[in-house]
Amino acid sequence: MAQSQLQALNTNPITADRHSALYSLISYQIDKRHHVSVKPEQFCCIIYKLPTGPPSYFILVCFSGFVLVYTFRTSRRLELPVFARFASPVPFNLPVLAVTGLEQRKPKLGRKNMGWITVTIGIVCLFTLLWSVNGIGVNWGTQTSHPLPPDTVVRMLRENGIQKVKLFDADYGILKALGKTGIEVMVGIPNDMLASVGGSMKAAEKWVAKNVSEHISSNNVNIRYVAVGNEPFLETYNGSYLHITLPALSNIQSALIKAGIGSQVKVTVPLNADVYASSNTYPSGGDFRTDIFDPMLKIVKFLNDSNSPFTVNIYPFISLYTDSNFPVEYAFFDGNATPVNDGGTLYYNMFDANLDTLAHALQKNGFGNLPIIVGEIGWPTDGDRNANIEYARRFNQGFMSHISGGKGTPMRPIPIDAYLFSLIDEDEKSIDPGNFERHWGIFYFDGQVKYPLNLGTTNSGALIPAKGVQYLEKKWCVMKLSAPLDDPQVAQSVSYACGRADCTSLGYGTSCGNLDARGNISYAFNSYFQKNNQLEAACKFPNVSVITKTDPTPTVGNCKFPIMIQPYYESAGRRSGCGQMPLPLVSVLLLLLLTVVQL
Repeated sequence: MAQSQLQALNTNPITADRHSALYSLISYQIDKRHHVSVKPEQFCCIIYKLPTGPPSYFILVCFSGFVLVYTFRTSRRLELPVFARFASPVPFNLPVLAVTGLEQRKPKLGRKNMGWITVTIGIVCLFTLLWSVNGIGVNWGTQTSHPLPPDTVVRMLRENGIQKVKLFDADYGILKALGKTGIEVMVGIPNDMLASVGGSMKAAEKWVAKNVSEHISSNNVNIRYVAVGNEPFLETYNGSYLHITLPALSNIQSALIKAGIGSQVKVTVPLNADVYASSNTYPSGGDFRTDIFDPMLKIVKFLNDSNSPFTVNIYPFISLYTDSNFPVEYAFFDGNATPVNDGGTLYYNMFDANLDTLAHALQKNGFGNLPIIVGEIGWPTDGDRNANIEYARRFNQGFMSHISGGKGTPMRPIPIDAYLFSLIDEDEKSIDPGNFERHWGIFYFDGQVKYPLNLGTTNSGALIPAKGVQYLEKKWCVMKLSAPLDDPQVAQSVSYACGRADCTSLGYGTSCGNLDARGNISYAFNSYFQKNNQLEAACKFPNVSVITKTDPTPTVGNCKFPIMIQPYYESAGRRSGCGQMPLPLVSVLLLLLLTVVQL
């Protein structure tokens, strides 16, 4: 910053250059409920989020009349600080995300001492910011026939500025790749392990030692949560996990405490939104389902007593999928839906209404302050007439815009902690709920971008695809032109191929729904061929198939005949990590050094 600008800030900050971060802080008069006066004799660290423009945060380090301001955007790049001195209290009227280190002191400060104090408080602010403002998270599922190498996915996460990831297990290769990145991790215990860790304290301790403690201590993985089970109370499970979930939670929490990481790593249990309902169809009538009320209350009490969050998965798409009368616009965030009036509180979208139904249920039972994490939320891109690229873009972008201001919901007017579902398509997920289950990713199976989506975490405002992806040869398996459609082998071959590969892009309203009969048959053959790594034997459907090097993908529409990526074998394919320090930390350390030099 030019010396003239610094002088202007010191003499008259209100009329200073509009490009000044300090001017932006002082000039915004947004939220009168969070008025903070920074007095010259106070030491403090305050974190603000600007409610307009690109997602931006400010770290204010205040001491002895000085105010040091860092601008911090969700791209995780810190800009050079503005350093200014004020002889009188300075008001900042912005939503406060965190205030730390506030105390009254009047020490005698030399120039050298002030430099060290700046570094110390700056580091405190940094960690407070990373704790409080982590941006959007993603679910990283691995039910896929051809997974991308973990290092490739982690690089993609970092390049997209994604700072939180939720896993469904504790895969060693994935956790190793996440080491030393600073990315916040939620590891998972599958439902079929609940009986084991819930029935044996020794088994719980062994699981924690192997899947949590080891990765934290030896590989510096930033594990913050253990998800004990995944939607264990779904009605389709018929109560199979009803009485073992709480013992599993308790044992894992005790094991974490015994391992000395109980304050760093917390337990939670991701639950489907069907664990609560409304007695009057409005959020205010929210309470836990009557058939699981007692077990739910015990779990909620346990989470509250252990300072752990309640995790819920919310899917407006499922409501639209299961109810033909569901108002489509109410699933989105555009404000076009007729609002639901709950005693004067208006709800313009299903997400807010659903989350507040849970908030009312918690409040009704004495746990109104229990933190809530949205463990899964998203929209699929294929497999159903309402699962398409446009709806997915509209929903996910609308959700990002909806939560970016940090205003929350009417019942919970605070920033929302959420994980998008999901990062990458998974071609081996069960399709019992619907064909859309394999198409939730914001990226295709190969890490390529599906549609424009601004997460507010990259400089370009666009998703960055996976790099260095290796594909198989450009060849496809299709139906022979000479084969008649009424050949009795055709139906059997298609049934065989689809039963062992992925044909969920075929059907009414799907991306390949407009293919003719031969196109549908060719798609099925090719899906099986690609999943089996293009083995010649995988295109030996009796007298009806042939391998071609001519791409059968239609020139119009979104239908694709994909080429599979090369198989990844963990033992042979795992690459050693670079061990680099996360870019944001490098940036802040350099800036703090600059600050010391200036002082």
